[in-house]
Amino acid sequence: MTSEVFLDVQPKKISIALTEDKRLMEYQEEGQSESFSVGNVYLAKVKKLMPGLNACFVNVGSERDAFLHYLDLGAKFNFYAKYLKMVLNDKKNMPSYEKISEQPELPKEGSVQNTLKCGQEILVQVVKEPISTKGPRLTCELSFPGRFLVLMPFYDKVSVSTKIKSSEERARLKQIIQSIKPKNCGIIVRTVAEGKRVAELDNEMKVLVGRWETAIQRAMKAKQLPLQVYEETSRTVGLLRDLFSPNFQNIYVNREDVYEEIKSYVSLIAPECADVVKLYKGKLPIFDNFDITRQIKSGFGKTVSYKHGAYLIIEHTEALHVVDVNSGNRAKNKDGQEANALDVNLGAADELARQLRLRDMGGIIVVDFIDMKLAEDRQKLYEHMCEVMKSDRAKHNILPLSKFGLMQITRQRVRPVTDVKVEETCPTCHGQGVIKSSFLFDRVLESKIKMLAEDLGIRRFCLHVHPYVAAYLNQGIISIKRRWQMRFGMGIKVIASQKLAFLQYEFYDADGQEIDMKEEIELQ
Repeated sequence: MTSEVFLDVQPKKISIALTEDKRLMEYQEEGQSESFSVGNVYLAKVKKLMPGLNACFVNVGSERDAFLHYLDLGAKFNFYAKYLKMVLNDKKNMPSYEKISEQPELPKEGSVQNTLKCGQEILVQVVKEPISTKGPRLTCELSFPGRFLVLMPFYDKVSVSTKIKSSEERARLKQIIQSIKPKNCGIIVRTVAEGKRVAELDNEMKVLVGRWETAIQRAMKAKQLPLQVYEETSRTVGLLRDLFSPNFQNIYVNREDVYEEIKSYVSLIAPECADVVKLYKGKLPIFDNFDITRQIKSGFGKTVSYKHGAYLIIEHTEALHVVDVNSGNRAKNKDGQEANALDVNLGAADELARQLRLRDMGGIIVVDFIDMKLAEDRQKLYEHMCEVMKSDRAKHNILPLSKFGLMQITRQRVRPVTDVKVEETCPTCHGQGVIKSSFLFDRVLESKIKMLAEDLGIRRFCLHVHPYVAAYLNQGIISIKRRWQMRFGMGIKVIASQKLAFLQYEFYDADGQEIDMKEEIELQ
C-alpha cells in the first residue's frame, strides 16, 4: 500500500490530506488564526466553581471558558500545586522539581470546592478543542509527547506500551528509562521505541525535559494571565504529527519555509524518513495536481456514492451522526435479495470506515443498514466492520446490529467534525438567482489585468480560474491569454484551479501572495 501526505499551506488556512493507494483517506484543515490546539499548556486562573458538577471553569483566553473536572486534576495535583506556588513566589531562580518533597495523592472521591478556590492560578493542558457551544476541555495531568517517549511530570513511574509483547524488550526499555530519567518525572514508553538504543532515547528525554523546563520558565515571567507557556508544535507540524508514519512514501509541501520546518521535524523524530519530504514547485495548485480536490468534493456532502450505484446519506446533529445505506439503482444480485443486501452493506461498511476517518466524525454514530434476514449475514457484516475499522487510530467501539438493523458506533471525539461545503454559491449573484453575462467575463478579467499592469505596475502574476474558463482563455493559436500577454507583458499566467466556482477568479503575485482585486459586491 502506498501512503502519501500532501500539505497545502495558504495565508488563511492549512490543509493536509492523507492518501492510501491514491485514494483520499484523511483530510484536515485549520485556519492560521485559530489559537487553540490540543496539547497546549496555559497558566490560568480558576474563574468559577461548579460543586454540582464537581468541576470548575477556567479562563484560558477562549471565547468560552474551559471546563476542568475534579477527576482531571490528577492524583499528583498536590505536587503541581506546591511546585507552582514555589515557582510563582521566586521570580529569579527556578526551583528544582526533582527535590520537591512527597505530597499526598488527591483522593478520587474528593470535591472541587475543597481543592480549588476562585482566582487560584493553575497549570492546565488542552485535551479537547472547543466543539459547538462547548469550550475547551482541560486536564492538570500534563504530558509532553515525543516520538518514542511521553514525559509526565511528578508521576515518577515508567510504563511500557502493551503493544510491545516481548518481556525481555519491555524489561530492557524499563531499565534504560529508569537509569536516565530525572526524579519526579514519569515516562510512558511508546511502541515505536522497541529496539531503540540508549542514545536515541536519552536524546529525546533531554528534549522533553527541556520543553517542561521552558514552560516553567515562562510561567515564572508571567505578568498577565492567562498565558500560554507551552505550544505543542506549530500548526503544520501538529497536523502532520497526528498522521505521521514511517511507512509514508512521500510528504509534499507547497511552501518552502514550511517545507524546511517539516523536514527538520521529520529528521528529528525519524531521520531515515527525511528524504520523503519534498517541496512541490508545480504551477497547478498542489491538491489539483494530485487529484485531491476532486476527491474532497466527491467525498464530502450529504450524499456519498460508492460502488455500483449504492450511496450513503450522512446527517450530522448535535447529539449524534446518522448514516442511511441505500442500494440506489444498483442491479440486483443474481443470487437473490438477501445476497444483494449483504453485498451493498459490506460495501457500505468499507465506505463508512473511510468516511469516519475522512470527516473525523466522533461521538455516537448510528448506521441504518439494509435489512438482512439471516443471522450469519448480520454477524458477517459486524465482523467486517470491525476489521475495516482496525486502521482507524481513534479509539472506537462497535456494537452488533440491533433487531431493528441499526449498528451503533462510538468514536473518540477530540476536535469538531470536518465539514467541507461542496455546494458552490454563485460568486456573482450570491444566491439571488441572477448573474452577469458569462459572455462578458473575459472583459471583466481584462479590466482587472489592465489595472494590475498599468495602474499598479504589477507585470508578473498568475490568474486562477475555473478549468472551463481556463480552457476558453487558452483556446486557439492567438488565444485570449496570448493577446493579454502581447498587450500587458509576458508575465501573465493562467492557471486552472478546481476549487473555484465557474465565474470565480483569484490573482496571485510572483511570491504566491493573493492580490485582492474583487469588487465591493463580491466581498459581501
